Amino acid sequence: MSDGVDAVDALDVQVWADLVCPWCYIAQRRLAAAVAGYAGPVAVRHRAYELDPGMPSGERVPVAEYLGRKYGGGLAAGLAMTERVAAVAAEDGLVLDFARAVKSSTFDAHRLLALAAAEGVGQLAGELQEAMYAAHFRQGLALDDHGVLMDLATGVGLSRNRIGEVLGSDAFAAQVRADEAEARSLGVTGVPFTVAGGRVAVSGAQPVEVFTALLTQAADASGPADR
Repeated sequence: MSDGVDAVDALDVQVWADLVCPWCYIAQRRLAAAVAGYAGPVAVRHRAYELDPGMPSGERVPVAEYLGRKYGGGLAAGLAMTERVAAVAAEDGLVLDFARAVKSSTFDAHRLLALAAAEGVGQLAGELQEAMYAAHFRQGLALDDHGVLMDLATGVGLSRNRIGEVLGSDAFAAQVRADEAEARSLGVTGVPFTVAGGRVAVSGAQPVEVFTALLTQAADASGPADR
């Protein structure tokens, strides 16, 4: 998400991600480390991507069970997958509690992230994204629950009235769909997917060094007017 720098001067980095995607959470942490060590200003923008856009609001499934259904092998296979990714996340200082995590629709959560970005106040959007990841992976909260979303969004400083207006309407729905349509046009079939400077892209939760190289390559490929 944006780090609060002037977007005109900053290197633009766009990240397609879903809020129930553990690799997206890991990638966010690694990209943040790369940005922190980068010499110039960087503006990181979240772009919406739903891993399961057809999931109805109100349907909640334990993550391990969901993975076992989606990829085959049942609960045992799902548990093995969650154990592997939790071990990787731990190396990056992230605690993923898959015993509590439930898969749910993230459409409304993405709409609130779009609201936070539109408010344009400091790091609101980045703070909200982090809060949403923590709610899902550490607290076992459902990200389609409007009460949960209200608490998370007000917790980072968004107006309760404005949040209610968005959740009670289709505000920012077109933006979420446009993000997903652009991902399809780019050939994105999974997330995280990171594009720097509109020119250089990487897929997956790459090591910090790879994200650092991405930033450098994008800056080198940009003309003075693009930086």
